[in-house]
Amino acid sequence: MYTAASFAAGFVFGLGLLVAGMANPAKVLAFLDLAGAWDPSLALVMAGAVAVGAAAFAFMKKRTRTLLGAALLLPTPRRIDRRLILGSLVFGVGWGLAGICPGPALVLAGTGSAKGLTFLAAMIAGNGVFEFFEKRAAPGRARMQSS
Repeated sequence: MYTAASFAAGFVFGLGLLVAGMANPAKVLAFLDLAGAWDPSLALVMAGAVAVGAAAFAFMKKRTRTLLGAALLLPTPRRIDRRLILGSLVFGVGWGLAGICPGPALVLAGTGSAKGLTFLAAMIAGNGVFEFFEKRAAPGRARMQSS
């Protein structure tokens, strides 16, 4: 049941990205071009996504289990730190340069798009670099937290 629900959610999400134009890098770049030929249509897509997400979080906040019966794991607020700011900057620069973010990259890669496949490879490589540095920094962080 979980696999079918996951597939359905992913399918609807991917279809929504295609219909909204989020999988079209040119449309995304036009949305980000505030000083040029700005296309505000994706602002409506984002506002709709925020509204649906806010409603879902409000609904699930009152529950202890998901609709399929699994334990509910909601994120907890954390402080804004240097790692969050740097990660946000890297994400924003990558999105602004390519016009692609992770969800649409998967949709584009699934269609065989060279841009999508290249972005996906770069994203996987970036995750690998992050993990490499995380593992190197973990012993130092553990020592700092224990003292």
